[in-house]
Amino acid sequence: MPVKIHVKEQPENFKRFGAPWTPTQILTDPDGVERFRLEGFLPVNDFLAQLELGLGKWAFQTARYDDAQKWFRHVYEAYPETSAAAEAGYWAGVSAYKATNKTEYLKETGKILQQSHPQSEWAKKASVWL
Repeated sequence: MPVKIHVKEQPENFKRFGAPWTPTQILTDPDGVERFRLEGFLPVNDFLAQLELGLGKWAFQTARYDDAQKWFRHVYEAYPETSAAAEAGYWAGVSAYKATNKTEYLKETGKILQQSHPQSEWAKKASVWL
């Protein structure tokens, strides 16, 4: 359920969530536990990619690795031009590994990231798997 808090109209709630800047989007689970945070303005595709990345991270944090992998793969494929793509590719491989315990998913992820996003920090992080 989306909730909008205006910093000047409700400063106590703005502080409650520790939002240092506007806009700040926070994904919480039904118990109010923060699962993902996005701070600052982004163009539409970058914003959508980040929100969907956040949904993947939420699934990953709650050990729903198949769901996480679907979200991450979607971000990687639907938003390849965004900064979220390489991170989504990385986490898709990690999710596949966590779901199956098969290291070949990590190795394949490392290869893909080296080809598609060679200068990204995510390709560097995955390089250990090659």
